Amino acid sequence: MKEKFYLTTAIAYPNSKPHMGHFLEFIEADALARFKKMKGYDTFLLTGTDEHGSKMVEKAKELHMTPQELADQNVPIYQQLKTSLDFDYTAFIRTTEERHIKTAQEIWMKIYDKGDIYKQQYKGLYCVGCEAFKTEKDLIDGKCPDHDKPPIFLEEENYFFRLSKYADLLIEKLESGELEVVPEFRKNEMINVIRGGLLDVSFSRPKTSLAWGIEVPNNSNHVMYVWCDALTNYLSGIGYSDNPKQFAQYWPADVHIIGKDISRFHALIWPAMLLSADLALPKKIFIHEFVTSKGKKMSKTMGNIVDPFVVMERYGSEALRFFLLKETVMGGDIDFTWPRFHNTYEAELVNGIGNLVNRVIVITQKYLVGRVPRVYKDKEIEQMIRQAWRDYEIFFDQYDFKTALESCLNLVYFSNRYITENAPWNLFKQDQEKFKQVIFILLEILANVALMLYPFIPRTSLKIQKALGVNMEKLTIPYGKVREGFRVEPIGILFPKLEDKSS
Repeated sequence: MKEKFYLTTAIAYPNSKPHMGHFLEFIEADALARFKKMKGYDTFLLTGTDEHGSKMVEKAKELHMTPQELADQNVPIYQQLKTSLDFDYTAFIRTTEERHIKTAQEIWMKIYDKGDIYKQQYKGLYCVGCEAFKTEKDLIDGKCPDHDKPPIFLEEENYFFRLSKYADLLIEKLESGELEVVPEFRKNEMINVIRGGLLDVSFSRPKTSLAWGIEVPNNSNHVMYVWCDALTNYLSGIGYSDNPKQFAQYWPADVHIIGKDISRFHALIWPAMLLSADLALPKKIFIHEFVTSKGKKMSKTMGNIVDPFVVMERYGSEALRFFLLKETVMGGDIDFTWPRFHNTYEAELVNGIGNLVNRVIVITQKYLVGRVPRVYKDKEIEQMIRQAWRDYEIFFDQYDFKTALESCLNLVYFSNRYITENAPWNLFKQDQEKFKQVIFILLEILANVALMLYPFIPRTSLKIQKALGVNMEKLTIPYGKVREGFRVEPIGILFPKLEDKSS
């Protein structure tokens, strides 16, 4: 039986179409899932939409729609990324689905029966953008630092979750690594938050304040607070209430991939909920940073929003996938500027990968009628390829997408230099045997490059694999080999030179 790997993205608010931050998370999750599939894992990737809460109500009101109509309008845009972005998720969960509602209510009752939910009058500050209650120390100049708006004051009777009860146990799980948070400094942040005093959290809103949500099962006058509702998608999406066999197969999650703005909810509230409900904890929480523009967080106020759909329209989805993964630095924001993006496209995709593929295939067709020459062993080259794969796997397992990609690109750089240094067009006239050795080595490296590119730019990877007769499903990963005598197919231009559209 294959070893399983269950990973999730954070579910998105469909109050608008996906932004660049969503794209980063979707691409990271997809790359990791594809890598695990290459390794032979039974991989399940869950994504979806979080359709309840006050943000949906406010946006719908602004557009003269119901929250459900707003969700139904925008959710297909997220779902269509399966094709347009090659975001190859296994399942898509909507929090308005019956299977999710049933799961959320069942988890509520498990926590309630444990004595961990109680009712209390609440007075405090609430940020609609975060869907979270705030303390004064969370604010900067009286405003939420993530949304640059002052929170509103609320006074209402809510149900609360006894988060404080699990403070010591959470520290134990975090410090022991049973619940791993990546990168390491984020784990330390979570531990410091707990040691600073972990407060109980609101778990419901009265319907008089917010009617759009999942009804509290033991009090029809309340709806579940958005995080109590949304976080349970990781259970409902794999069949907690409707497919127990599948749920048993995949839970606990191997990794939740989330943004840094929701790290506390996932690293503190979510594991405490699971502990209360007597469910296993996820193994890992990977926290990524933001995509900024010119060093600033993207916002309408700043006028620096970059629309990922515009990027794809101009350069294609593969270029966007490649850029975001290449620029991902553990613990650091990705700064998107049009000049930087264009330069990466031209240097790495046009002149790097695209140029290499074109040169090798054209030379093979011109001088060898497209046939792969006989197998030639070169221990140094073989060792270089194997080391590249070792590094590639190590860095992927550390969620260091940038360095994993560089392991592949180093083979590209080497190959382009190798062509220049050996000048095969001259060797063909001078030394036929040496010529065939050089071409075989180039084809062999290119086959491995094709496989290594699969998590990053899958369409391009599959084109190169097909041209070289390489099929990763029939090979022992991680080492791709070309077959003697195979007729290499023409592939055309993978990445055309484009006018600099960096403005």
